[in-house]
Amino acid sequence: MTSDPNDSIQWYVAHTRPRCEKKLARYCLEQGVPHNLPCYRSVRKYTRKVVEFQKPLFPGYLFLEMLPHQRQKMVQSDFVGNLLDVPDQEEFRQQLGNILEALQTELEIRLAPEIKVGSHVLIKRGPLQGMIGWVGRRTGMVDVLLRLDFIGQAATVRLHADELESI
Repeated sequence: MTSDPNDSIQWYVAHTRPRCEKKLARYCLEQGVPHNLPCYRSVRKYTRKVVEFQKPLFPGYLFLEMLPHQRQKMVQSDFVGNLLDVPDQEEFRQQLGNILEALQTELEIRLAPEIKVGSHVLIKRGPLQGMIGWVGRRTGMVDVLLRLDFIGQAATVRLHADELESI
């Protein structure tokens, strides 16, 4: 007997209305829907003070883990422009997990402007040891892309070249 896919938790990607990522995250919290809004630390210096912000790493996207019957409730919110089904659940979970783990380190993480074809690398040392990435640029340090293929975006982590191994 196989289980009904409508009974299992699935990943969905909410493409939000402009600047509604945090509002949708609050709505999900109120509705009891597990979600991920990867954010990075941004520091802004003003004349008399320094202010720290948490900015969405992938503007316009929120990642939801929910049952298929909860989909309609999310679509009906004022914050969702489109709710996308994730066809390869395992690949998405792995890629998002790598990005969330990287955000827990002290490394500087930022949105990569686009995914570029580059060298496929294994991170040999440091807090991201064992992760696989793609080299985006090399100028003494190496920008390694942690890709989220489903939305065609990536986060960039800057590492020393000796921490990487070509695969």
